[in-house]
Amino acid sequence: MRLTSFLAGLVALASLVACKPPAPQQMHMPPPNVSVAKPEQRKIVEWDEYTGRLEAKESVEIRARVSGWLDSIHFVEGSEVKEGDLLFTIDPRPYKMSAERATAEMMRAENRETQTRNEFERVRKLVESRAISEEDFDTRGKAFAEAQAAARAAKAALEMANLDLAFTEVRAPVSGRISRALVTKGNLVSGGMAGAGATMLTTIVSTSPVYLYVDVDEAASLRYRRIISAAEKAGRIPCEMSVGDEAGWQHKGYVDFIDNRVDPNTGTARARAVFETKDGLLGPGFFARLRVPRGDEQSALLVPESCIGSDHANRFVFVVNAKGTAEIRLIKPGALIDGMRVIREGLTGDEAVIVNGQARVRPGIPVNVERGAK
Repeated sequence: MRLTSFLAGLVALASLVACKPPAPQQMHMPPPNVSVAKPEQRKIVEWDEYTGRLEAKESVEIRARVSGWLDSIHFVEGSEVKEGDLLFTIDPRPYKMSAERATAEMMRAENRETQTRNEFERVRKLVESRAISEEDFDTRGKAFAEAQAAARAAKAALEMANLDLAFTEVRAPVSGRISRALVTKGNLVSGGMAGAGATMLTTIVSTSPVYLYVDVDEAASLRYRRIISAAEKAGRIPCEMSVGDEAGWQHKGYVDFIDNRVDPNTGTARARAVFETKDGLLGPGFFARLRVPRGDEQSALLVPESCIGSDHANRFVFVVNAKGTAEIRLIKPGALIDGMRVIREGLTGDEAVIVNGQARVRPGIPVNVERGAK
């Protein structure tokens, strides 16, 4: 019985040994295939890029300066107008009558002034010969002075009446693109010299030049101030703008203003760029991109943006050394130009930078540089 059990145990053990999988063989991964290229060296101009919205150089709210019924409208909504063009006419009849009445009052006051002057001149001769008393002489002199004051008041009233009459014709104070009429013909409008309570009729914005305001960081504002102070034409830094669906940077202008203070909450300063427009299509509110050169043209090293990796705050590229193994190089990248990233620090220009296949590359492992790669 014991022998039978022992033999059965041996048979079971042999079965287990026969079913045990063979020991795994050591796997050797082939070196990853990579493509390399030397950093490209060329002359470039680095740019700072910003976004902002356009504003008009001149923007005017057209308001009524006298009250009355709106008699007529003389412009096409949304069109270009010139300074001095007639825009609206407010019923002028009441103001014409006021001007005529003021003219009559002035004529009467001038006649009174002439009469009192003549009387004063006559009594002046009489008082010298003591033909009249000094009291009468003083009375005639005061009457003449009052007549002069009344004449001046009448003249001022006439000028005010003529001014009100002129204000019944609302004219464009600046050239630009006009908005829609906010009040239609036949409505009563209220005027006011101070603007309080005056009816707004429309608005006009100038079309050329246009301003683009952007917020620049503190370091950039200092750099631009240095460029401005060293420039031959003070106060101007050349810049370029792109708007809407335009390809490239088609608008050339200049930065002429940097605010005199940095906002302590954001650490930025407001800068203004000026652009001339020929067609007048650009106006306030348009979104635009601005780029400003960091300095003059200079030589720089560039590598494809796709070959740059990141590790937290560090940026790096892989290079192949003389032994055929991969090395990691920490770099300080700069601006992006035509899909190529400027390298400010970390490369000398003689390295074989891995541009393809870096996903399988690790520092210190051998790599297989594909034939035909530079």
